[in-house]
Amino acid sequence: MKCSFDKAVLDTVLRIPYAKVATYGQIAELIGAYGYARQVGWSLRRLVLPSSVPWYRVVNSKGKITMKISRDGSDWIQIKLLQEEGILINDGFTINLKTYKWKPDLNKNSKLKILNFQSHKKDYK
Repeated sequence: MKCSFDKAVLDTVLRIPYAKVATYGQIAELIGAYGYARQVGWSLRRLVLPSSVPWYRVVNSKGKITMKISRDGSDWIQIKLLQEEGILINDGFTINLKTYKWKPDLNKNSKLKILNFQSHKKDYK
């Protein structure tokens, strides 16, 4: 199944369970776009807030929430939404991935089907 990169990202992020997080790289791998973590971030950044897509459940590979002025306050919104789900965030704005990282069931009987995104690397790097 071919689909747009953004659609593949958003469809996968919608599957992250309540009170769990995923990393940008994990989402990229799940859609068959290994190495495209940064592009996952850009897809999420294009969302208009508020959004029904739980964008705030995606963090970097260290479990850290990026705090930047360029995020126009979405960093603080992310923290608030994660805390409302019961996710603990330490003083360094980091989440314990051993506790909160989503571990999707990828066996053949799983409801989660990995999206087969056919990327054209030159278009996204």
